[in-house]
Amino acid sequence: MKRVIAIAVAAAACAAALPAAACADDARRNSKYTITAAYDGANTVTGRVKLDYVNEGDDAPETLEFNLWGNAWREGALFPAAGEGNDAFYDGTSYGRMEITAVEGGQWRICGEDENILEVDTGAIYPGESASVEIEFTLTLANADARTGVAERAVNLGNFYPVLCASGPQGWIEHTHAAAGDPFVSDVADYEVSLSVPEEYVIAASGEFEGETVQNGTKTCTYTLANARDFAAALSKEYSVKSLVSEGGTAVEYYCYNAEGADELLEIAAKALDFFEEKFAPYPHSRYVMAQTGLCEGGMEYPALAMISDELAKNDALYAAVHEAAHQWWYAAVGSDGYENAWQDEGLAEYSALMFFESAPEYGVTRTGLLNSATKAYRAYFSVYGQLFGGADTSMARPLDGFAGEYEYVNIAYNKGLLLFEAVRQACGDENFCAALKSYAEEYSGRIAPPEGLIAAFAGVPGCEGIFDSFLTGKVII
Repeated sequence: MKRVIAIAVAAAACAAALPAAACADDARRNSKYTITAAYDGANTVTGRVKLDYVNEGDDAPETLEFNLWGNAWREGALFPAAGEGNDAFYDGTSYGRMEITAVEGGQWRICGEDENILEVDTGAIYPGESASVEIEFTLTLANADARTGVAERAVNLGNFYPVLCASGPQGWIEHTHAAAGDPFVSDVADYEVSLSVPEEYVIAASGEFEGETVQNGTKTCTYTLANARDFAAALSKEYSVKSLVSEGGTAVEYYCYNAEGADELLEIAAKALDFFEEKFAPYPHSRYVMAQTGLCEGGMEYPALAMISDELAKNDALYAAVHEAAHQWWYAAVGSDGYENAWQDEGLAEYSALMFFESAPEYGVTRTGLLNSATKAYRAYFSVYGQLFGGADTSMARPLDGFAGEYEYVNIAYNKGLLLFEAVRQACGDENFCAALKSYAEEYSGRIAPPEGLIAAFAGVPGCEGIFDSFLTGKVII
């Protein structure tokens, strides 16, 4: 996600060679989601999800656990997606929820700390074996400018279906929503999605567009998406579509209802995708979509899709487009646990944006300017917390529920994250820094990388491990 923070996006504003990464296992089989969903034109999505699960791990789970992110919008949620008075609500507090109406494939129950988990008893699924579960659900959408909700001029379908929890060393990874940040973590899978909407709506969606039918006033569009952590869409009656093909061959599309600045947004997104391909790894899809929508944050990333807030000024929108493009590598391709270690993808996406703007001086955004802005904002946070609370927790290695709120989260995950990677780059030198990130991207593409995996990519450079430790534990003085 891109936070709207005080960075002026305007003109005013490693010794030894690093080890090569191990090759990915080409024989790996993905699980597959087949999703059929329908939006009624008001506040309801009904759907059916079939998961053909393939156990590529070493354990033999007897249950499959699914995150029900839509339940964080219900009245009385312990960890609400947005609380009363939140900027997301444009017409007073609104509620939603996710109801599971039927499950095939095993006995099931709603559990979790905040009714956020669907647990299905499948019996033991041994390594190499598979199992199928089908889930019928009804999602009630809140009226909210949020990644899941009915915004003022669009409908945002992020995290709108039951999604399998990621598999970790201790079993399924369960997370609740949090006051700040993105708690989502999931393994890659293949998707086949059929989405039905009233005929007047235009759909911006992840994945490859496979076809469209219209019958009795309902439009149904189908999409496929391979090796993706999730699938998302945005809908609007007002969308027009602008597109271009990047120099690297990626079809870039922008769905918008306010076309002002659309050509520049398309251009910078295409350039950013090409730049990150050269620096890190090939972009894994043939298509990349941006959707203008009501969003109380600057942007929100999904595989092959980014939501961009319609409230952003031109320069902020350009910056958000680059930041969200970077997330196609740091989140979508290389996964991490954004609940436990938000700095790992957000800090790296911020620094990747710095690297892009450093290479594109025509946008008037300088490395020095971005570093100075981050430093100034971080020091202001440290000073404010010192005055209000007698001190600031400057550690980075903490979960989302360890942040007091948005202000602290932004300064630690984004601003301090940016400064962390600048310090590492200074220790490495440009060539080794980029080589380490290429190695990291190659080794963990399609996987969930632990923080140690990222740090290990820089192991050939003396002092880098100490830099990570000093930043993550809060010992460094900035």
